[in-house]
Amino acid sequence: MLAGLVSEFRARGAGACGWRLVAPVALSLLAACAPPEPLRIGFLGGISGRVADLGLGGRNAVTLAVEMRNKAGGIGGRQVELLVEDDQQDAEVARKAFARLAERKVEAVVGPMTSAMALAVVPLANDAKLLLVSPTVTTTALSGIDDQFLRVIRATTPYAQKSAGHHLHQQGSRRVAVAYDQRNQAYSESWLADYRQAFENGGGKIVAAEGFQSNEAARFDVLAAHLLEAAPDAVLLIANSVDAALLAQQLRARRPDLQLNASEWAATERLIELGGKAVEGMTMAQFIDRGSRQPAYLAFRQAYRDRFGHEPGFAGLTAFDAANVVLDGLAARREGQGLKRAILDKREFSGAQSPLRFDATGDASRETYLTVIRDGAFVRID
Repeated sequence: MLAGLVSEFRARGAGACGWRLVAPVALSLLAACAPPEPLRIGFLGGISGRVADLGLGGRNAVTLAVEMRNKAGGIGGRQVELLVEDDQQDAEVARKAFARLAERKVEAVVGPMTSAMALAVVPLANDAKLLLVSPTVTTTALSGIDDQFLRVIRATTPYAQKSAGHHLHQQGSRRVAVAYDQRNQAYSESWLADYRQAFENGGGKIVAAEGFQSNEAARFDVLAAHLLEAAPDAVLLIANSVDAALLAQQLRARRPDLQLNASEWAATERLIELGGKAVEGMTMAQFIDRGSRQPAYLAFRQAYRDRFGHEPGFAGLTAFDAANVVLDGLAARREGQGLKRAILDKREFSGAQSPLRFDATGDASRETYLTVIRDGAFVRID
């Protein structure tokens, strides 16, 4: 359009003055034809290293949500652009990554994926007034606070309480030893405190609680020996999928009939892949029912598998939900209204598997399921 207009003026012999008159018109026409600036959202999670399965599942699901929204026309005629940052499960790296997203003027950040990283970046989000919507952070340290942090799952309490009840009443466990990852202390200690209260109030006893540092040098053979010295009738693992699988192998090598349980953090597909027979019979409370026949979940699961070639798992499910909360909030936001206010005013959202409802400070409720690993798969048992 612009080239044709310029050619026409040149053909008519328009002088310098004539060009000065037409240039603003031509530039205005060009601006009118240009696509509008995209809306940008960020993703922050650990997508590298030995325990990256959580972050990669989250990143993939947010990517899928953005692609689906853009295919449907975007938001208000604007496409959505996703900017991804790797926190490497390191607090200082996470803070720098968040700062880069803030500099790019993202509307919100989906993430982080672990409680330790959330505690590192929430103060920065509050200062920047930039909303974080986490798929998987459950520490109680961020509960009930009016800040720039929302999450699409509950805090640790219901998972720990449901697990304690099952261990006491269905498994008949009374003496439990616990291994917990101190690198994600905000999560693991919160989970352990909730579990201890429910388990001991029900008549059980924590006979050992061994903290460890998740890294390549971790001596799981030594840790397993220490846990078994207390003669427990069950061992609880509050750890990521890799560490839970490796520790389960060491424990079952020493006591093949030992009852093993885990927190929901361990329950990615990688746990089964790495743990094999050693994780058979392990139970955990989760916020995903992989056997669900809900049409929305089946559609999401198929779309995720078609796009990425593997199961979404719990990280994919909740990251997809978190991304859609952000996108729906942006679509519902009124002029001059902050995104957090738009989300909390809307309050209820349709998750891929179950409805989400936010309370006044941004903590969401959703269903909790008790599962067991049986024949190499997560099976719901409640």
